[in-house]
Amino acid sequence: MKRLAVYCGSSLGGSDAYKTGAIELGKELARREITLVYGGSSIGLMGILADTVLDHGGQAIGVIPRLLEEKEISHPNLTELYVVESMHERKAKMAELSDGFIVLPGGAGTLEEFFEVFTWGQIGIHQKPCGLLNIEKYYNPLLHLFDHMVEQKFLQEKFRSMVLVDDSPSRLINQFSVYTPPAVKTYHGEKRIILE
Repeated sequence: MKRLAVYCGSSLGGSDAYKTGAIELGKELARREITLVYGGSSIGLMGILADTVLDHGGQAIGVIPRLLEEKEISHPNLTELYVVESMHERKAKMAELSDGFIVLPGGAGTLEEFFEVFTWGQIGIHQKPCGLLNIEKYYNPLLHLFDHMVEQKFLQEKFRSMVLVDDSPSRLINQFSVYTPPAVKTYHGEKRIILE
């Protein structure tokens, strides 16, 4: 693992634990000499994470759309900053630069970024690990939803196991280092329904 993308909120959230978790993750990335790839902002959990990595001698690469460069206030001290033209380009660039994906607490945008790379993993676009840093059990409702998807046969169990989870940055990254991707999603045995 040389570079990890981290998706997280551009706000601090409602608990100091989220800030603490971002700081712990930043320290762990710097300690392991893993470069942070993130959304390029200087505010919210995004800013806390980047500041921590940089303050502890690590490297941080930001990718921010021109549209958000001023709204999210792009970080002025990054190792490298890519300014792209769209959200699609942002996500594609982050995925290209990264060896895996970690999700801190965040809102709809954070989840959208996570679900895209998770889905890409299912269909074989990449074979990189995806993990939820489950600070204060923030992602428990999402994990219950994944279990419900399996029960209702909308998600295969092997893909449910792609979602690595821990509340410790160190343990989560350790899971990444031994991650083995499942076989690519197939549709054998699915019934075709033709609407006339």
